[in-house]
Amino acid sequence: MNDTAHLEEHGFGAEVGRLLDLVVHSLYSEREIFLRELVANAADATDRRRFEALTHPALALPEGAKVRIVPDKPARTLTIADEGIGMAREDLISHLGTIARSGTRAFGASLESAKPEERPSLIGQFGVGFYSAFMVADRVEVTSRRAGTEEAWVWASEGRGTYTIGPATRETAGTDIVLHIKSDADEFLEPQRLEAIVRKWADHVTIPVTIAQDGKDEPANEGTALWRKAKNEVSESDAADFFRHLGHFFGKPAATLHWRAEGAVEFHAMLFIPDSKPFEPLGEQERKSKVRLHVKRMFITDDAELLPAWLRFVSGVVDTEDLPLNVSREMLQSTPVLARIRRAVTNRVITELKSQAKEPEGYQKIWENFGPVLKEGIWEDGEHRKDLAPLLRFQSTTQEGWVSLAEYVGQMKEGQEAIYFLAGDSLDALKKSPQLEGFRARGVEVLLLTDSIDAFWPDRMTDFEDKPIRSVTQGAADLAKLAGEEEAAPDISNLAVALKTALGDAVTDVRATDRLVDSAVVLAAGTGGPDLQMQRLLRRAGRSGFQPAPVLELNPRHALVTALAKRHDSGGDLSVQASVLLDLARVQDGDLPRDPGAFARAVEQGLVALLDSNPAAGVVQG
Repeated sequence: MNDTAHLEEHGFGAEVGRLLDLVVHSLYSEREIFLRELVANAADATDRRRFEALTHPALALPEGAKVRIVPDKPARTLTIADEGIGMAREDLISHLGTIARSGTRAFGASLESAKPEERPSLIGQFGVGFYSAFMVADRVEVTSRRAGTEEAWVWASEGRGTYTIGPATRETAGTDIVLHIKSDADEFLEPQRLEAIVRKWADHVTIPVTIAQDGKDEPANEGTALWRKAKNEVSESDAADFFRHLGHFFGKPAATLHWRAEGAVEFHAMLFIPDSKPFEPLGEQERKSKVRLHVKRMFITDDAELLPAWLRFVSGVVDTEDLPLNVSREMLQSTPVLARIRRAVTNRVITELKSQAKEPEGYQKIWENFGPVLKEGIWEDGEHRKDLAPLLRFQSTTQEGWVSLAEYVGQMKEGQEAIYFLAGDSLDALKKSPQLEGFRARGVEVLLLTDSIDAFWPDRMTDFEDKPIRSVTQGAADLAKLAGEEEAAPDISNLAVALKTALGDAVTDVRATDRLVDSAVVLAAGTGGPDLQMQRLLRRAGRSGFQPAPVLELNPRHALVTALAKRHDSGGDLSVQASVLLDLARVQDGDLPRDPGAFARAVEQGLVALLDSNPAAGVVQG
């Protein structure tokens, strides 16, 4: 019971008077954060008492010490109680009457002489964070008794520039914080809501946290920070349970990374590479890493972008003591500590992926799930491009399964100068593309790329192991160098000139090619322009801008081309045929004809002419 007859009124320290309103209305974007701060302070006070009991056994924590959260709807109060070190009168004035003064900070000096294993994990800073209570309460009362003393004191304030302090009674050491809940904060009197907040923000604080409900204290947190344990103390099943809890996944992680970093920056980390794609397509997700940042076991945010966007499929926790608990988002963006953590965590994940890649069967699943996202790193992250290149895997024209760039280079044909790829929308369509005919005929392997990002990243990673990476639509000159001894092709230069004249600006050029076997025509990218697949994607997105016209390449040995050459030599008009050839090449490449109606009519007329000249051509032989 508190003795209100002997209360003293004090004014807050000058800095409190200036900053209290800012703290209440601007410091935190979520009101629920107050509970995180108060639970952190209570857990910190409990750890402090445990630490001091090492040298003063009389201060030992009572058995089953915990943090109790007690909502009282009729009284409209919320109490957070602990059995920690407690505060004397001077502590209350010093720590609660002056903003950013903290018992934890003052206590820090005593840790310097303590052995590492004796140092408690101190998380709360009884300073700025405490005042977040006024976001949900119009009055706050703190009753506390310092461990080892018989006196208790009560501190109370409505957050308007003054506070009172006076003698009180408390049967045991510790602190009770009573919040008189505002009329618009009823949610914080509901046990289920309080439990959800604790689970979100303080699930792995090692001090047990309970919530009073129906006359019982119900557990509200797991109480085990797995990432803070030694790796050999965490079982595979415990890690898998945490993985499922953390990201709402099923099954087991494909890989678990658990380590403690020491040196310029110190942190604990437990990260997971999932064994399956998320329900939401990765391309539709927010392009941000959601690895959780903890400070001294307390959850701070999952918006610190601890990993680059191209590793956003990795989940987990990074927990450091090198940041203050009440770190702001602005500070997160600018602090060099977090920059060093990001660099270390990113490098560690890349190292793990390289290790996984040495086991093709296991890595195949990771690649099939997240390969398109990793390729984004090739496009946007010059710092890590060389690290990511060995992780890439591709389908190809010469073998089943996945092939790496190193494997491709190791089996290149003698005289082959470049790594060739063809990008498109589907694997089946690519395998049938006429673009591959000449490469296949010469036994040259071509990588088949079907992800949207495949149209972009080769512009940023132009070589691997000093071998250029080149689209087959831009590799005609290279292929000519690989041609073997074969019968000289007919000269169709006159036909090419005539077709170019007929097509005008629709093409950059018309020329003969050695890279066709069965097809009559094929498109190639214009000199200096983007790959054809890139052009298609840009057009679909309505962002084509200026794109050079394609090159129309002719197979001089094809019957259709030789027939057209004869028609031209005899003075025949080729304007219709020229348009049909270009549209035919577009269709083969997965595009629509420039004028689908005109193309259909031309095909119909050609079929009619064929049947008129040879009626038997229309008979299906059975």
